[in-house]
Amino acid sequence: MDVRILKIAENQPEMVEIRCHGVSEQVQEIAAFVKSRQGHLTGVFENRQYEIPVTDIYYIESVDNRVFLYSGRRVYETKQRLYELEDMLREKYFLRVSKSILLNLLKVQAIRPAAGGRFTAILKNGEEVVISRKYVPELKKALKGGVSL
Repeated sequence: MDVRILKIAENQPEMVEIRCHGVSEQVQEIAAFVKSRQGHLTGVFENRQYEIPVTDIYYIESVDNRVFLYSGRRVYETKQRLYELEDMLREKYFLRVSKSILLNLLKVQAIRPAAGGRFTAILKNGEEVVISRKYVPELKKALKGGVSL
């Protein structure tokens, strides 16, 4: 399969076009991946509201009934509940890895075992997130499903 990237003017809408002889499983996976990288979440930082691209979020954490979006540069607070975000982001490679954390699997650099059947995810920005023992089987299932780290 040949891949071409064309640079367009700023005033033109960006678009991904797939030309194929038939809609194979590989083509469906490529389309699903592109769709998964779209979208924004609303977050507040220093009393200002921002639209944060889903692709910029490393993980989402609930602390004391408040929900935070961790990007590479800032931590935003959102009004949405963790379970709402989990439902919204399931198709975007986010996975619950503990009672209070949703992890963007595409921001994971490595995973290593930790004590007590837990794992630690090392993120591309150097942060580490603990994966609770209860959620390890779901993580393994997601990784077998094709998310490469």
